[in-house]
Formats: sequence, C-alpha cells, structure tokens
Amino acid sequence: MAFETYVISWNVTKRCGLRCEHCYLDAYSLSGETADELSLDECRVLIGQMAEINPQACLILTGGEPLLRPDIFDIASCATAKGFMVVVGSGGNIIDGAMARRLSQSGVKGVGVSIDSLDPETHDRFRGVPGALNGTLQGIEALKREGLDFQIQTTVSTRNINEIGSIIKFAHELGAVAFNCFFLVCTGRGEELTDITPEQYEEVLKFLYNAHGKYPGMMVRAKCAPHFKRVAYQADPDSPLLKGYVGGCRAGTNYCRISPEGEVTPCPYMSKSAGNVRERSFAEIWRSSSLFGSLRRPKYNGKCEDCEFKLLCGGCRARALAKTGDCMGEDFWCVYNPEKGGAQVVNIATEIQFDLVQGQQSKNNGPRWTVEAEDRLKRVPFFARSIARRGVEDYALSNGIPVITPELMDKVREKFSSSFGKRIK
Repeated sequence: MAFETYVISWNVTKRCGLRCEHCYLDAYSLSGETADELSLDECRVLIGQMAEINPQACLILTGGEPLLRPDIFDIASCATAKGFMVVVGSGGNIIDGAMARRLSQSGVKGVGVSIDSLDPETHDRFRGVPGALNGTLQGIEALKREGLDFQIQTTVSTRNINEIGSIIKFAHELGAVAFNCFFLVCTGRGEELTDITPEQYEEVLKFLYNAHGKYPGMMVRAKCAPHFKRVAYQADPDSPLLKGYVGGCRAGTNYCRISPEGEVTPCPYMSKSAGNVRERSFAEIWRSSSLFGSLRRPKYNGKCEDCEFKLLCGGCRARALAKTGDCMGEDFWCVYNPEKGGAQVVNIATEIQFDLVQGQQSKNNGPRWTVEAEDRLKRVPFFARSIARRGVEDYALSNGIPVITPELMDKVREKFSSSFGKRIK
C-alpha cells in the first residue's frame, strides 16, 4: 500500500507573541531569527522534497506564530508555486489589512485562528496576553475584507467545555468555513495541565457529531480525535461521515509534522523524530523511516488491539506515547470497552480518491465538466476532491443536467453547503 502525505503541519518558527498554556512547542517571544531555525534556502529545498511525495498536499504553515517570520510570504509563495494548498495557523491577533493582502498574494488559501472562549478574560488568560481575543477578532475582520477563508480553532479544556456550543454558533455567525475542536495532548508547555476526563471527551465527541450539518456553509470537525468515527458509527452505521471523514490516527501514514529545526515527527504532539531534513531528504524519511513503518503496520497493545473499531479509530498514538512511553500502547482516554470474545472488526473505507487527471467525462457517461468548472474543482484539497466531484455529478444526473459549469457548482454549494459546499467555493 502506498502512503502519501495528505496534510503536512510545518512549524516554521518558535517565535510567538502569545504565551498559551497548552503550547506543545513551548514557543516563546523572540524579535530575531532563532539559531536553529531552517533558513529560507533550506525551506525552499524542503518544499521541493515534500513535492516529491505529493505536490497537492495541504501544507499548514504554523508556529509559534508563523506571521512573525519575515520570510513567511516567500515560503508560502514557493509552496504555492509547487502546487501545495497552503494554509496558515495563526493566533490571528497580529493580522491587519496589509498582512491579509500579502497572505492572499502569496497564494494562501485560508487561515486558522484560535478562539478558546467568548469571554475575553478567559481567552486572554488561556493565551497568556491581555487583549488577545480582541486582536483575534480584528484579525478575522481583516481576513474577511480580503476575501480569505478562515477557520475557528478551539482547544477544549475544563475552562471552556461548557462553551463549545456557543463558540460553534459564534464561528458560524462570523462566517467561518469550519470549526475545528482540538483536544489537548499534555505535551510541551501543556504537560502539567489538567485535562478533561475521558467521559467528558466522549460527551464532546457526541456533541460534535450531533452539531455536524446544522450550520450551513460551515463544517464542524473533531481534531486529534480518532475516536470520532467510532462515535459516528455507534450513532448511525450508515452515516455519510464514515466515508467522507478521515478518521483514525493519521500520524505517520498520511500526516506528519516538521519542526522549526527540521525534525520530522508523526504529529505535532509526538516529539519522537523519524529523521532530520538537514541530514536526509524529506522524501527519504517519509518512505523509509522505521518509526513511520511501525505506524503504518500497527500492532497495538491493550484493549486497542482487541477492539472491533481499531481500523476506524486505533486510538491516539500521541496520548499512548505520553502516558505509557510506547506509541503502540493503549489509549487511556477511550471509555469504550471492546466486546468480550472479539467482535468482527468494523472497516469502512474512506472515500479518498485522487482526481489527478482533469477534463475526463464520468465513467458512467455522466455530465461533462467545462474547463472553468474543472479549474474550480482544483481549489478543493485533493483528498476531498472526489467527494465534491461525486456530489456535483449526482446532482446534475438527478436533474438531467448534461454539462457542469461554475454556475451549477454555485447552486450545489448553496443547496448542500453544510456537507461539502465550502469545498467547491
């Protein structure tokens, strides 16, 4: 089986103007370049190496605060030119009109900004800087004026667990294309934080499942939560989320992280390195790392190995590593107990197909795509493209429409925006 990168999270710097309690990177405030940070020339070489694996991957430029790196626009432009879908993960509080314009000009497709509470005092305390929430809201307005998509990121904690519903509603009112709920993995600066309980984690996942589809034009997603697919299956074995939602722990299989110093790790919460790009190329590390190999052919310990949902879920490998010292260990955050005697393993293939050949008519002699419509489809991340294509074609077939145009795509987006509409914007 070939393993391609769907998403790469690249911590381009440790520089940051915030002091977030939960920061896995333990980022800090610096005015100048850090000693070990990859140089711009090294970044350009790395982008070329990443493109050897998959030039259409989603590349997340994050930090720290990536926008504090003076050459961030050069990095974004270089990655865009190679074909990557580039997005930026930012605190949002330093974004103004000029910066939003430069992000757009650099080819950045969207920005993820963090809101952890609607109460300024609670948010600012969590982010470690007075006025942080107000700055983030101003940054969002700057993005909106420039026409850049944005997502709202919230890290659930004991402080805001009762606010999640209100934050989702607020994100929708702001015009976010997605709400991403992250779950704390106690590493880095967050190692000493008190986590929510496994029971609370389960309840939040159920809440997110029920919220999905209720906010037209905005996806509601659980991040760093491989158990979500198991929760979805238990709620409805025929749920479309089971095929259209990338579930399970993708660390080292379709996802990885690159540190500011060039260390390649399975995910941001796992410090265990598969290699450094200053010593070996990214492509070589991705293809031949023994660490990645173990994650691609997992042999779990504890109840994860006995669980009928191990192919849908598999547990969070970062939490297992943090708790047991073994990335194949049992995920202690899971409240589910496998059936005694061993139930049949549940396996539902996620519909991730790669529409790399453009301009082809459907295999079933379905509607024809115009060149302009195909160009629009290229804006969809490659791993979601087949879902968007199928949805538009199904609509055209059911309505007797022989040709798919951008105007038809707009109509489909308006009708089905809660499911895949924002993907074909």
